Amino acid sequence: MSIEVQDIDSVFHISEPWYIERCVFDEEKECLHCYISFRKGATFSCSNCGQELQKVYDIADHNRTWRHLNFFEYPCYIHAELPRTECINCGKIHRVHVPWAIKRRSNFTLLFDAWIIAMAKDMPMSAISRLVKEHDTQLWRILHYYVDQAIAVQDLSHVTMIGTDETSAKKGHNYVTIFMDLKKKNVIHVTKGKDSSTWEECKKHLESHGGSSEKVSEVSMDMSPAFIKGATENFPNAAITFDKFHVIQAVNQAVDLVRRHERQSSADLKNTRYMWLKNEKNLTKKQKEKLDRLKDSDLDTAKAYRMRMSLQEMYNYPPEIGPIALKEWIQWGLRCQLKPMVDVAKMLNKHYDGVVQWFSSKLNNGLLEGINSLFQAAKRKARGYRSDKNIVAMIYLLAGKLDFSPQCQ
Repeated sequence: MSIEVQDIDSVFHISEPWYIERCVFDEEKECLHCYISFRKGATFSCSNCGQELQKVYDIADHNRTWRHLNFFEYPCYIHAELPRTECINCGKIHRVHVPWAIKRRSNFTLLFDAWIIAMAKDMPMSAISRLVKEHDTQLWRILHYYVDQAIAVQDLSHVTMIGTDETSAKKGHNYVTIFMDLKKKNVIHVTKGKDSSTWEECKKHLESHGGSSEKVSEVSMDMSPAFIKGATENFPNAAITFDKFHVIQAVNQAVDLVRRHERQSSADLKNTRYMWLKNEKNLTKKQKEKLDRLKDSDLDTAKAYRMRMSLQEMYNYPPEIGPIALKEWIQWGLRCQLKPMVDVAKMLNKHYDGVVQWFSSKLNNGLLEGINSLFQAAKRKARGYRSDKNIVAMIYLLAGKLDFSPQCQ
C-alpha cells in the first residue's frame, strides 16, 4: 500500500522551473519517494558555459535517483528526468545541472553529502553507514570528493611559518607527516612517510597553491635528522626551531631511564614513576608529599629530576638570558655522570642553534600534538582505516579548516 503526500515543495527547497510532481511513501520498504519534474517550455542555463535560456533538446535519463536526507526516520529518495540542452553558444549538447546535487554523476543530494561530512567529524564511517543504511565505500567517496575539491582551491600564498610532526597511521612502522600553517593554525599538507622526501612533497604542494618556499622564514619540528635534511634542502631561507615539547620529552625519558636503573637498589623509588615525570601542580597530595621528601636527596633520580626542572624552567627566561642558561645546562649535563642525562646534553649541544631559536620565534608544535591526539582518538573509534587515502582525508577534515562551500565544487 502507498500513501500519497501533497504540497511539500517548500520542504525540499525545490525551485522553479523544477517542482514536486508527487511524493509516495512505500510502507513495505519504509521509505519516501519524491518525483520531481520541470515545467513545460522551461529553459535552462548551459551546464558547460553558463549560457542562459537554453531550450530542452531531449531527455538523457528518464528516472535518475538521488538519496536525500531522511524524512523523519525514513530514507528519502528523489527521482527526476534529466533534460539536455543544445547550447547556442558552445554548440554542444549537455545534461542540465540539477540544483539539489553536485555536477558530477552522484547518487546523493547536496544536503545528504553535508550530513555525512558533519557526522564524519565525530563518528566512525562504519557507524554512519549503519545509521544511514548506505555502504561505507559510497560514504568515503563523498568525503574524498569534497576534501579533494577543497584542497584543489587552497590558497597558500600567505604561508611563512610551518610546523610539522609525524603521527602513527597504522600498526607497525606506518606514519604520515602533517604540515601546518602556524599562523592560521590549520593543516596545509599531509603525506605518507616521515623521511626527508616529505618536505619535498610539502614544497611541491605549497608552490602548486600559490605559495613560495622562499617566503617560508620559520619552521618548527623535532630533531629528526630526516626532517632537518628535508627542511634545509627545500626551505633554505627558513630558520629552524626545535620544538620545546620534544626537548622536554627527551629529558623526561632520560629521568625515567635513571629511575629504572636506580630502582634496583633503592626501595624509595618503588611506584614513583609518574611522580618524577609530572609537573608538581598535577600531583596528588600523596605524590607531592613523597616528592618533597625525595627531590633534594642524594638519589641519582632526584639529581636527574632537578636537572629536568632546571631545563624546563629555562623556557621562562627572557631571550637575552635563555641561550646562556642553556649553555650552562649543557655543561652541567656533560659533567653529571648520568648517562641518559649526558646523552640529552650532547643532543642539545649538537642542535644548540635550533633549540635557542625558540627564544626568538616562540614556535612550538603544541597544535600539532593536539591534532595528533584528535586523529588518534578518531582512529581508535574507527578501529583503524583501510587506506592511507582515508587517513589523509580524516586529518584534513579534522584540522584542515577546509572550505566546503558550493563555490568550491
